[in-house]
Amino acid sequence: MTIMTYRQALHDTLAAEMRRDSDVFLIGEEIGVFEGAYKITQGMLAEFGEKRVRDAPIAEEGFTGAAIGAAMLGLRPVVEIMTINFSLIALDQIVNHAAKIYGMFGGQAKVPLVIRTPGGGGQQLGATHSQNIELFYAFIPGMKVVAPSSPADAKALLLAAIRDDDPVLFLENLALYNTKGEVPDDNTTAEIGRAAVTRQGADITVVSYSRMAAVALDVAKQLAESDGIDVEVVDLRSLRPLDRETIIASVKKTHCAVVLEDDWLTYGIGAEIAATISDGAFDWLDAPVRRVAMAEVPMPYAKSLETAAMPSAQDAKEAIRQTLAAVARRS
Repeated sequence: MTIMTYRQALHDTLAAEMRRDSDVFLIGEEIGVFEGAYKITQGMLAEFGEKRVRDAPIAEEGFTGAAIGAAMLGLRPVVEIMTINFSLIALDQIVNHAAKIYGMFGGQAKVPLVIRTPGGGGQQLGATHSQNIELFYAFIPGMKVVAPSSPADAKALLLAAIRDDDPVLFLENLALYNTKGEVPDDNTTAEIGRAAVTRQGADITVVSYSRMAAVALDVAKQLAESDGIDVEVVDLRSLRPLDRETIIASVKKTHCAVVLEDDWLTYGIGAEIAATISDGAFDWLDAPVRRVAMAEVPMPYAKSLETAAMPSAQDAKEAIRQTLAAVARRS
């Protein structure tokens, strides 16, 4: 094991995969000379050259389409879109081409494409640069969507995404880049579509992903110390395919659940999780599923308002306590 940041785990994994497989190449805005807006591609232009580290113009639809064509011809492009908000410019290429080609051509053409892109608020970047719109892509059959919450998962899921023959949207969160954790030294890939129970517990299940999965772990530790509450944490890791079995098994064990997410409540990922629990574990529930999400507003720029709009550890604690109080009243 090596302790490193989420950012370093991404950098090292990309570089290792490019050394391993000459078909892997990078394309995106400012990834070469500038070494990436978030320095994930630092030093890669010098090592691999312009042929494999392609600086693209500010034209997301164009360079994403070029990467799709390259993937169809056997290469393994890794696209970096500076923020998930800018992926909307390439929505037609991603949704109507990358996700559809394999099915429309009867499996004759594959699209082994990875699109790396960060999202999330908390950086005072304003409403158009602080969104969590992963639901757009998790909704689309033909796409795989992953959202690692730790440096270890960043490595394992990026390895899996690059080696996968399907298009994978690889979601990062700006707030996670400087977080640290242990990363295995081997190159074991994660299983896309498999959630992880990152903390065993008996009293209540908390389901989350990306930044809020890290928050959930911290909240679970704090509640164990302050309230004696034993929280089980399920980190989705993959939004499509969704590991419904692990979620249902956990709720059958604890009999209640809270869902934490960084996106908006209405039509959000949490709604799908709540429906999954209702469908698969309704008879085991001792209280309604509660959801904690962002305020239903465009993200404010002012720091105090931005903080108020984002879901917090305190919001998660209150939802957990309220759910367990409801369980106690029914006992």
